[in-house]
Amino acid sequence: MSRTTGERFARALADKDRDRLHALLAGEIDFRALTPSRYWVAKTPGEVVDDVVLGCWFASEDYIRELVSVTTGQLADREHIAYRLRVRNPDGDFIVEQQAYYTVDGDQINWMRVLCSGYRPEHPAVAREVADQESRLTASG
Repeated sequence: MSRTTGERFARALADKDRDRLHALLAGEIDFRALTPSRYWVAKTPGEVVDDVVLGCWFASEDYIRELVSVTTGQLADREHIAYRLRVRNPDGDFIVEQQAYYTVDGDQINWMRVLCSGYRPEHPAVAREVADQESRLTASG
C-alpha cells in the first residue's frame, strides 16, 4: 500500500528531513497554521520548512524521538492527516499532535491548513502542574 503525500510529510517531519519536506511542497503553496500562541502564513517551501516547521516549531534543540501515530483520510476534495510525535528538548519530554487538511498537485502539497496542540508534557504529573500554572495565569489576567 502506498503512503499518502500527507503521511510522507509526517514521516519527513519526524525525521526532520529538510530536503524531503521541501520536495513534498509545491513551489507556490498556500500554507496557514494555528498553534497555541500564534497564527502562521507561508507561501514558499522555504518559508514553510525553514522559517516555520523546522525554524520555530521543531527547532534544532527539539529532538523528535518518535512518530507515535499517523491517521489519514479524505474529506470531499481535501486530504486529511493527523499525527502525534514524542519530542524531547531541554525543558523535558512532550507529546505534540497536529491535524492538517491539504490538497496536492501531482505529488506535492499546494494548499495546507494545520492545527497544532502545542507541546504537552508527556508525563501526567508534569501535565497537571503545567495545567495548574496555565489556569493561574489565565485567572490573573
